[in-house]
Amino acid sequence: MKGSPTSRINFNSFITICLFLNVCLSEGVVAQSQNTTGDATIPVKVGVVLDMDSLVGKIGMSCMNMALSEFYATHPHYKTRLVFNTKDSMGDVVAAASAAVELIRNVEVQAIIGPRSSMQANFVISLGNKSQVPIISFSATSPSLTSLKSPYFFRAARSGSFQVNAIRDIVEEFGWREVVPIYIDNLFGETLIPYLTAALQEINIRVPYLSVIPESADDDLITKELYKLMNNQTRVFIVHVAMPLGSRILVKAEEIGMMSEGYVWIMTDSMTTLWRSINSSAINALQGILGVKSYVPKSKELENFTVRWKRKFQSDNPNVNAEMNIIGLWAYDATFAVARAVENAGTANLRFNRTNISGSGATDLETLGVSQNGPQLIKELSKINFTGLSGDFHFVNGQLESSVFQIVNVNGNGERRVGFWTPQSGLVKDWKSTNTSAKSSSKPKLGPIIWPGDTNSVPKGWKIPVEGKKLKIGVPVKDGFTEFVKVTWDSNSKKAKSIGGYCIDVFDAVMSKMPYPVPYEYVPFATPEGNAAGSYNDLIDQVFYGIYDGVVGDITIVANRSLYVDYTLPYTESGVSMLVPVRDNNKKNAWVFLQPLTSDLWVTSGCFFVFIGFVVWVLEHRINEDFRGPPAHQVGTSFWFSFSTMVFAHREKVVSNLSRFVVIIWCFVVLVLTQSYTASLTSLLTVEQLQPTVTDINQLLKRRESVGFLSASFVKDTLLEMKFDESHIKKYGTLEELHDLFTEGSAKGGISAALDEIPYIRLFLSKYCGKYTTVKPTFKTDGFGFVFPKGSPLVADVSRAILNVTQGDEMQKIHNKWFNNATCPDFDPTVSSNSLGLESFWGLFLIAGVASISALIIFAAMFLYEQKHVLFQFHPENSVWRKVRTMFRIFDQKDLSSHTFKKTVAERIDSRTPI
Repeated sequence: MKGSPTSRINFNSFITICLFLNVCLSEGVVAQSQNTTGDATIPVKVGVVLDMDSLVGKIGMSCMNMALSEFYATHPHYKTRLVFNTKDSMGDVVAAASAAVELIRNVEVQAIIGPRSSMQANFVISLGNKSQVPIISFSATSPSLTSLKSPYFFRAARSGSFQVNAIRDIVEEFGWREVVPIYIDNLFGETLIPYLTAALQEINIRVPYLSVIPESADDDLITKELYKLMNNQTRVFIVHVAMPLGSRILVKAEEIGMMSEGYVWIMTDSMTTLWRSINSSAINALQGILGVKSYVPKSKELENFTVRWKRKFQSDNPNVNAEMNIIGLWAYDATFAVARAVENAGTANLRFNRTNISGSGATDLETLGVSQNGPQLIKELSKINFTGLSGDFHFVNGQLESSVFQIVNVNGNGERRVGFWTPQSGLVKDWKSTNTSAKSSSKPKLGPIIWPGDTNSVPKGWKIPVEGKKLKIGVPVKDGFTEFVKVTWDSNSKKAKSIGGYCIDVFDAVMSKMPYPVPYEYVPFATPEGNAAGSYNDLIDQVFYGIYDGVVGDITIVANRSLYVDYTLPYTESGVSMLVPVRDNNKKNAWVFLQPLTSDLWVTSGCFFVFIGFVVWVLEHRINEDFRGPPAHQVGTSFWFSFSTMVFAHREKVVSNLSRFVVIIWCFVVLVLTQSYTASLTSLLTVEQLQPTVTDINQLLKRRESVGFLSASFVKDTLLEMKFDESHIKKYGTLEELHDLFTEGSAKGGISAALDEIPYIRLFLSKYCGKYTTVKPTFKTDGFGFVFPKGSPLVADVSRAILNVTQGDEMQKIHNKWFNNATCPDFDPTVSSNSLGLESFWGLFLIAGVASISALIIFAAMFLYEQKHVLFQFHPENSVWRKVRTMFRIFDQKDLSSHTFKKTVAERIDSRTPI
């Protein structure tokens, strides 16, 4: 039955009165009519924009109301009282913006707490900047909000970019080389990925794929994307999505087997903070996952608050399962910060200045007022510094500083803390270890972890994706040097019948040493006709383009190739040398006896023979009859004595002790010289003297002679870089072709030298013993290595397996199998008999010279001392030349006081005495 107009009016009046009373009561709870001093309090309107139906919104609003009540209970003397004006953004960006406009334009709030998400905050921040109303968000963590650089935005939460270094250190700790981020396709997800990838690239972690999940994705789309990830080899995933979508992704991952042993899942803080609030069936899918979240120090205040909040929240939301988290604590502390800043800013300028815009076409944005209290309020917010429930709370450039993160491991219905991360210490197992200023690598950085699949074994981070799928390993096709790689073709089917060779056997041995099975198959890099499909560079390009999973063969490790692929450790000797013919340089001529010594050694030896003869003559002249007589006789005797020491045939006696000392030293020098001369001459006359025809590659450039290189080798590029004309560069494919080119020589279209790698050169020298040799390596290479795609996790394991093979007996067996006949025992191209030079004997000559000069100095001193009375008889005006001539005449006379002459005189006297 329809009511009368009077009844309708009464009903409307009743509703109006109820709403009025409700507002009065709600304001009365917060803004008391009298403080303790009896002065009236001033209500200050603050807007709240949250998703009221979301878990974050419910927790945040509950904590804010408790914060407001408890703040004024502990600060009853404050003159201001915050009055919340709440708006539901309903999880929509437009609704959040509309709510902010309504609060600023109509309610004239002094600040807005919220909104919840980063996408909503992005536009609300612009409104706050325009109207000078501070925006304080405790849940918008997107790093992009910082780039807005709005002075009116305060993030009462930590930016999502702070956690990427913690995630990076976790990946580095376990040695994973590839990770795949899974993120939501919106501002929240996209803005963190550049920070994450940059942090991973700092430690050379590869991100082969970015998995983007739309916000509206259904289960089929999620399953399809997960199967795509499952078919790739990477097994380390970093999930950065909102919790509702994240739980669906992880449930589907468990259903298709991606939560089994070998997989790694790491949650960012957005999921780690809220994972306990999901239903139990979804929690089963999170077993073994690692999570990163902000660390909150334990305190009695926090414990008491958690108990009070739990009781109140359950009474207000009996059907909601929730646990207190960092977002709720930030909401509580943010409310404290706003209440304190409002009190400190005062109430003198709580009004808004309105813009006078006439006409009906004015928009809500154009009619927004400008808060006069905003500039003062942001100054006070910037000064806020207290210890809240979440820890130290103060703004630095409008946001909370980076702090400690805790690393948790989901097990059962709870989580185990396995470590911490701080900006100063990185990963640490114990909170006490964070006091250290440097990262420590000697101690375990994380506690024991139970990984997906209920295992304690650390996953290696990758796996051959599909059971039975084999790696396609490309091998080169070549006509020569088949000892390294040999492909045998079926003449009928034109398919490879067998693939073998030294490199193939080494790879097979290496793969057998791998700690896990790796199925693979060899694929010749050939045309349908069985010819080589390109150069070695072309073959390596196939790995870069993903056609082959690796390359095995005589592939040299060079720098320009490593830009596109990764090499394992080398398994052969490294280096590039120049190969040249040799000629017998031993011409049996009449002057071969001069070749053992160089010309400077011959001259030095002759000079010393003369010098020693002179020294002995000086020391023996006055006391030895053998060194006296006519000048010609004295000169001949001195030379005869000196040179006769060469064969130790000197018959003249030396009677001076100084002479004997000099002769002893000189005989030792002569002994060494003669023995060395004899050995060198013997070598010259008996050993075949093989000398290279070219000793320097620059000789080839100057003479414009031709040089050879192995077909399809990188050496051609090297020769071109060395300014060789392309017409002077000849290629060869087999050992026989190389020998023929050397036989023809440059003059007849052949070559004078070849530049090749040491393994090929050794094989060539073993076949043509005694005809060729090598000169110095022109440049260095790292030998042969196996090729894999850039960032392949196989590289490290294969390299370790190569060490196991090369350091054992198996490598020698493989070498003997393919190069057993490649020996040349009777030929050593390094044998040579270069002439002996002065540099090998200057020490001996130095000793002989010092001994001889010392003897001369001692003799001169003794002689002058004996004849000092003669010197003193000279008149001072006598010339020096006269004194010298006088002393020389005395030196030329016999020293009758010498025992040698005394003995002679005595013998003569005795012979005249009658018996």
